[in-house]
Amino acid sequence: MTITDKTRKLLWGRSGNRCVICKRELVVAGTPFDDPSIVGEECHIVSSQVNGPRYDPSFPKEQIDSYENLLLLCRTHHKMIDDQCETFTADNLRQMKANHEKWVSERLSEEDIPKKIRIRRVKENIPAFLVRLTEGNQVMKVAIGTCAFSFDHDELHSDEEVDLIADFLQLIQDIGDMGAELDASDKVRIGYELTQELKKLEEMGFFVFGAVEHQILEGGVGFATDWPVTVIRILRKDNETILHLDSENQDGEEILKR
Repeated sequence: MTITDKTRKLLWGRSGNRCVICKRELVVAGTPFDDPSIVGEECHIVSSQVNGPRYDPSFPKEQIDSYENLLLLCRTHHKMIDDQCETFTADNLRQMKANHEKWVSERLSEEDIPKKIRIRRVKENIPAFLVRLTEGNQVMKVAIGTCAFSFDHDELHSDEEVDLIADFLQLIQDIGDMGAELDASDKVRIGYELTQELKKLEEMGFFVFGAVEHQILEGGVGFATDWPVTVIRILRKDNETILHLDSENQDGEEILKR
């Protein structure tokens, strides 16, 4: 399983875009030169990994990515609770989460009752083109650090195509969900694996295109925040929407017109 968009909306909305421990805002405003930066992390209370913090073999696997097993933290306090899991037990973290959500609620005046949480697309942020991804590192750049995923593909004609594309898209989503937990060696191995999968897809007659679209999360408590979405499209090589660029700087590059 992975964290669903609905779960993410609940987590960010009820936490008020604040770290459960230090109450720091978890989205840093953009500048005239750069996009906003998300410094918050969706943290598991009980780890799914045997050697992970607060691992509990009796904890239901289907609840690992549930709202009840997640809390919102800044990067510093995420590392702290995982390094000091004897101090920050599962029960302690659940109580801290409950106290924080109560704190957020009590901070609201009658005039500040939170609006319904929604994700809004911004016309000028919709990529005009998706660039073909040919290397694993390119895929990781569009998959890591985003909050949601948008996948689509051409009609499939065999079980082999279904399995190949389903496994590839699931791998991308898993990488995106693990994000900040990946260390340098993980990224090297995953980058190589993704490159091999891209080659398999090309041998089967498919191109992979991708980009990041910056949408807006609004409602709940606080200001509207950036909500980056990984956009991946898998098309057959002969799809007529694919454009081939032949120029001095883009020799033979394929792009997909949105």
